[in-house]
Amino acid sequence: MKAEPEFGGDGIGHRAVSFSSRSGVAQDSTRIVILVWLSISHGLHDLIASLVTAVYPLLKTSFALDFGQIGLITLAAQLTASLLQPLVGLYTDRKPSPYFLPVGMGFTLCGLLLLSAAPSFMALVAAASLIGMGSSVFHPEASRVARVASGGRHGFAQSLFQVGGAGGAAIGPLTAALIVAPFGRGSLAWFAIAPLCSLVILTLIGQWHKGRIAAQAIPNQKTKPNQTARRSVAGPMLILLALIFSKYFYLAVLSNYYTFYLIDKFQIPVQTAQILLFVFLGASACGTFLGGPIGDRFGRRAVILFSIVGALPFTLAMPYANLFFTVVLSIAIGLILSSAFAAILVYATELTPDRVGTVAGLFFGLAFGTSALGAAALGHLVDVTSIGFVYRLCSMLPALGLLAYFLPRRAGP
Repeated sequence: MKAEPEFGGDGIGHRAVSFSSRSGVAQDSTRIVILVWLSISHGLHDLIASLVTAVYPLLKTSFALDFGQIGLITLAAQLTASLLQPLVGLYTDRKPSPYFLPVGMGFTLCGLLLLSAAPSFMALVAAASLIGMGSSVFHPEASRVARVASGGRHGFAQSLFQVGGAGGAAIGPLTAALIVAPFGRGSLAWFAIAPLCSLVILTLIGQWHKGRIAAQAIPNQKTKPNQTARRSVAGPMLILLALIFSKYFYLAVLSNYYTFYLIDKFQIPVQTAQILLFVFLGASACGTFLGGPIGDRFGRRAVILFSIVGALPFTLAMPYANLFFTVVLSIAIGLILSSAFAAILVYATELTPDRVGTVAGLFFGLAFGTSALGAAALGHLVDVTSIGFVYRLCSMLPALGLLAYFLPRRAGP
């Protein structure tokens, strides 16, 4: 007797599961591709942004700038980013705008070209402002796309997105040392190829995101916000903002004036100092990636607490170290301190999951704004005192990381 084909177990049901599995794998592959390209675009954007800081020694000589004016250039770049980012995030929460990604990169491209040919100090400020505007438009929507493409692995997705930016920021000083220093400020225009390539990538990502928005465009039930829940997240959110302040105020002195500190204290050449800045920023890039996946595995509160307080012994020791141990300590600080941001941002978005763009804009904006104010204020303080004094003064800032102890163990309203 001929056996009948089975339609349960290993039959149609099995084939349906197999098809579903293949479909899931395809979706996961697409998400990873989107995240990788988004990370690469982030890297190309932040490469351009980091070139502004990396060429400070060249600008200081060419335009006879003092440290206060250098701080004002940073203020222009970071202030335009910090003030506009929360507004852009609020707008995109209400009306997702996937093509904001290439628009932001367009501002950055214009700023780069102006920086390469700026005839005066005010033109330098305008160029920095355009790059800051590019950041303000790019980051909130890019963070939203990263969350959409995460497949639930929010820490991993945010870290992969962030590591691109950190990697680009790290490469900036190296390219400045190898290309801009020997060939002059005009060679900055050569880097226009980076944002031009990124414009193509981001347009394609915008098309993918637009498709996702259309697929999810089903009638939403308007729910009245739970005011008690909103109040319950206010305290943790304030703690997270304080941690961002401590992290980025310290990084303002470390990243913006690190080359000057090394040159002043150890009398090393400018190119050597730029390469050592690349080493520090490279360590920061590694730390940026590690924070998210470790937070997915062990909890974001633990990562946040360790990543800021754990850097304190190294920041306290650094002003008193010789050149070799200064480099070693800077690597440790970069690895530990930079692991915080992805965990902080994901923790914050889990507190208010319906406000991803606003939260991303607020935290990116505060990060840039703190860096701007820190760079301007500390630049003036360096002129009045000394760069060594400023490094000793700021070494205690990571102690504010102890506030992370008061964060709830589980994020959520």
